[in-house]
Amino acid sequence: MFDAHVHIIDPRFPLIENEGYLPEPYTIDDYRKRMSRFDVTGGAVVSASFQGSDQSYLRAALAELGEGWVGVTRLPLDAGDEEIVELDKVGVRALRFNLKRAAADIAAMTLQAVRAYELAGWHVEVYIDGQMLASLQPVVLKLPALSVDHMGMSEEGLPFLLDLVDRGARVKATGFGRVDMDVATALRRIHAVNPEALMFGTDLPGTRAGRPFEDSDVDLICDVVGTDMHKVLEDNARAFYRLPPVQREATDPDPTLPLHAPPAPTMPIPRAELPKSEATDTVPLPIVE
Repeated sequence: MFDAHVHIIDPRFPLIENEGYLPEPYTIDDYRKRMSRFDVTGGAVVSASFQGSDQSYLRAALAELGEGWVGVTRLPLDAGDEEIVELDKVGVRALRFNLKRAAADIAAMTLQAVRAYELAGWHVEVYIDGQMLASLQPVVLKLPALSVDHMGMSEEGLPFLLDLVDRGARVKATGFGRVDMDVATALRRIHAVNPEALMFGTDLPGTRAGRPFEDSDVDLICDVVGTDMHKVLEDNARAFYRLPPVQREATDPDPTLPLHAPPAPTMPIPRAELPKSEATDTVPLPIVE
């Protein structure tokens, strides 16, 4: 399993109050305890609005989590090329734009996104209500590579999201407790447009969500996508974050039973080798050639 959306809230590093909200700590140890029953092989640590553009917590988290983990960061619009290149070296793979909780200079963000893509191959992840996608579509389409958080948040925005998926956008199957939509229907429609689009994530610890991640969310995804569950739970995200694929042994769900070997054929015996009969009361049958 690859968890494509995790927030690590480490009290050792600065936090910024956002709309009067300051979250409780949620450390790597907390995350590991919560996900202990799952085989998590990697994931993406995503910077939230209350972390501003601080990179110290993200560097520390990626160093502790190790192989298979990447970062999604927020950068000041005037961040230099050198900072992007250095962050890429420690595992950062994307920019995050929060268009739901903060005013934004869309034009400047677009220029930064293009620059980060050209420098380091980074994509952009947007936290946005899908209803805004229609008005922002001319700008969004200029982004080289795009992922949308929490399935676009709302039922009303789903048609616009599906249009982006058809154009190559990825979608995080996350935050089921914070969206205003029928989750199973949305998952099914997104997956039908592009089976490579959905990327599972827990969104832990689920700050400000109606409810946090539940184990049953994984069951729901598997029920919807069926035999494509490995794609959604791991493979799609690994490919998008430019990580090596997981090697699995191929299994045949309906193996063919081996045929039984036929019995050895009976070999004819030459007449000269037949045993000679002795005089008895029985009369041998004639040999027919």
